[in-house]
Amino acid sequence: MSALSGDPKSHPDSEFADGLTGSCLCGSITVTIHDKELFTKKRGHLCHCANCRKVAGTYVAANFAIEKEKVEIKDDKGTLKTYEDWNTGSGKKVDRKFCGACGSPILSEPQLTPHMVVLKMGLFPRIPAPEFEAFAAHKHEWENTIPGLEVQYETARGGKKLGE
Repeated sequence: MSALSGDPKSHPDSEFADGLTGSCLCGSITVTIHDKELFTKKRGHLCHCANCRKVAGTYVAANFAIEKEKVEIKDDKGTLKTYEDWNTGSGKKVDRKFCGACGSPILSEPQLTPHMVVLKMGLFPRIPAPEFEAFAAHKHEWENTIPGLEVQYETARGGKKLGE
């Protein structure tokens, strides 16, 4: 597949029955999610916090929080780098991992939830529909709400819901 033919609609759910693999822009790092329920329900989330926006390089980050044991990372060329982010709302460190060769964000490891990783979904050919938005109160006024989105948290996941 050409790098320019990344149409997610060209990848049926059945293609990912045993897992989902993606890579950074240069291909040095691959990430595989081993989870048979990836597309059986809404799983991902969108985050509008300033740190996620900066890491994503856009107005919202498409993330996927999942248990560490379900994720396999291959770094054949040794390009995976870590930035220790202490400028967080919780005051707890988040290790933000990225490819040192092409700069693609790979994942975040929040100290607050050490058994989980937050994958950056732009790595993958197709992503699960988001179940919620975090930091929805920080959205730009021109952003639309995603149809069918179950929850919008004002700020952090699990906190006060928007409009409560």
